[in-house]
Amino acid sequence: MAPKDTNDLYETLTGGTDVPPAAEEFSLEEILAEYGGSLEQHLLQDADRETAPKQAPPKAPEARPSRTPPRQESAPEKEPDPALEAERLRQEARDKLLAQAVDLEKLERELPRAPRPISLEEVVGNTVEAVMEEREAEPLLKPRRGLFSRRKLEETEELYARPESEEEAAEAEEIGPELEPFEASADYRAEYKSRKSTLPLAAFLALVPTALLSAERYGVTVPYWSGDAKVQSLFLLACLALVSLLCRKVFAKGAEMLARKRCTSELLISVSALAAAADCAARLLLPERSAAMPYASISCLALVFALWGDSRESRGMYDTFRAAAVDDEPPYLVTETERGACKQRGAVPGFYTTAMRDDAATLWQTAMLPVVLVASIVFAGLSSLGQGRGSDFLLNWSAILAGGATFALPLCWGLPWSKLARHLQKAGCAVAGWSGAEKVSRRRSMIVTDTDLFPPGTMQLNGVKVYGEELQKAVSYAASMARAAGCGLERLFDGLLRGELGHYEKVDDFSFYEEGGYSAAIRGESVLLGTASFMRKMEVRLPGDINLKTGIFLAVDRQLAAVFAVKYNPSENVDFALRMMRRSHITPILAARDPNITPALLKRKFHKGVKVEYPDLTTRVAFSEVEQDRGLPRALLFREGLLPYAETVAGSRRLCKSVRRATALSILGSAAGTLLAFYLVFQGKYDLLTPLALEMFLLLWTLPVLVMADWTGRY
Repeated sequence: MAPKDTNDLYETLTGGTDVPPAAEEFSLEEILAEYGGSLEQHLLQDADRETAPKQAPPKAPEARPSRTPPRQESAPEKEPDPALEAERLRQEARDKLLAQAVDLEKLERELPRAPRPISLEEVVGNTVEAVMEEREAEPLLKPRRGLFSRRKLEETEELYARPESEEEAAEAEEIGPELEPFEASADYRAEYKSRKSTLPLAAFLALVPTALLSAERYGVTVPYWSGDAKVQSLFLLACLALVSLLCRKVFAKGAEMLARKRCTSELLISVSALAAAADCAARLLLPERSAAMPYASISCLALVFALWGDSRESRGMYDTFRAAAVDDEPPYLVTETERGACKQRGAVPGFYTTAMRDDAATLWQTAMLPVVLVASIVFAGLSSLGQGRGSDFLLNWSAILAGGATFALPLCWGLPWSKLARHLQKAGCAVAGWSGAEKVSRRRSMIVTDTDLFPPGTMQLNGVKVYGEELQKAVSYAASMARAAGCGLERLFDGLLRGELGHYEKVDDFSFYEEGGYSAAIRGESVLLGTASFMRKMEVRLPGDINLKTGIFLAVDRQLAAVFAVKYNPSENVDFALRMMRRSHITPILAARDPNITPALLKRKFHKGVKVEYPDLTTRVAFSEVEQDRGLPRALLFREGLLPYAETVAGSRRLCKSVRRATALSILGSAAGTLLAFYLVFQGKYDLLTPLALEMFLLLWTLPVLVMADWTGRY
């Protein structure tokens, strides 16, 4: 039938010629015209319909007619030949198709191709790429204003973006050459001792001028002091020189920070001391200078406070690196994640680099103190040269600088840092300076696992009941499932497995369930392990006489195999840590894999006010896996349990709050002292702006900083 049908079709198209199909040659245009697609077929069908009524029974021609119809004479014919008319219409259809200039490549692209399998990853990837391109071209929701609201509407739908992995974040942050912790500890110990050794004598010499001024203020006449401007100037200059010699570390640090393009309180205090010394010399050499008392006593006290702050900073670094040098491979480290602090496997590389970064007080002072320094020069010129009192320039400048270089500036970082470092060193922890504390406490949350809440020794097995299975097999299955889950039950079942002389089985197709359990295949059997509610939802029948809130059930092929009575004993340290976190407004994120450890269990075992964030199962498993990584160490932990971890995060948060508040308050006091001193010297009210009165003003601004520094270590 196939050849016959082919010949019939050929005869129909060629007009019934006797030329065999194989001996006939066709051009590309003819092939496209014959089999070009649906357009030609429609045109041919229309031509057949038009010529159908006029066609007579076809006669076989003797020879094949030409493809081009013969040119007709102008003489009219009565009736055209139906075969020639059909051939003419077909030729017109072919000409229309060829006129469209359809090339072979375009035709191949339009032709349907054979389907190929497409993976799910490719479909998801193409969909996400298309949506992201649309979002870049035009936002999903344009910001607009509500009818009765002044705030702009925000987009509530956000596409999922893959979070940056911890390895990529670690690679983005370079680690430079680092000292070993014990070497850094030895260096800071030497610095602390050198500063501490000169501090008592410097404080005594700085208080002598203040004591003389206080005695004179209350009407006590001091021999060789009262009323003698020359003796007063020489004595103040000598005291300032001795204090400056003892506090030479302050000048060195100011110059060192200036070389690093940092303007800190040490630099401002050093300039203030130099200006006060020059004013003492001007009082001796310039008779036209005003008779006001020089402000050298304030500069002496400022140098002492600066040396005190530097010594406390060195002590904090010494305690930190001394704790870090306890073990080259610490048990744990604390690093930052997108959701909060996370405890991971311990590592030391990167701790020194993080600890050496500038603190917030240094950065804030670098931004504000240059303004105070320049303003003091401008104000001194306006109040002296601008009023025709050029000989009082050094007097006014030293007064304005003394008001701007407050005693609290060098204490904003050193005091709170030393308090926290000493507290954590006793607790077996170490924080990597300001940068480590800020990164750890930025999110005000911390990820805790079941081993943090119930460390080894707080879970015990009260009994085992087997249903239709051997005890050794049930224990082996349960221990293998707990080991695959990586939960805190692993240690409990491991001890039971050793006691029953069992062994671990190979676990295949392991899965977690949101309902509180696990499933897997062991030796071709379907195994379930979880809570009672999980078993009921998996259609496993349980005996009616079993009522265990924290029991673990094992089912094999949907049949109950064993019941394990597990008891969770609360720890006092964990309870204290949870209370501390609540007082510090730190939210624990529960990333437990144990199906029994839920917020309800924590409220039963610990105080009822405990509040934890309980994410979905996927997030909990992801967070628990993050704890197996090893990121950059922002803090080091050398003790087990939740308490050292909580103390590190809570202490870091307190440190950051204390430093920020103290720095803001001290900068505000510096600006207030600068403006107040300028106003009084501009008015020439030196009797109101006495050195003793200015000292009391600066001490009052220092008192809150001392209170906040003491508050840092109390939590």
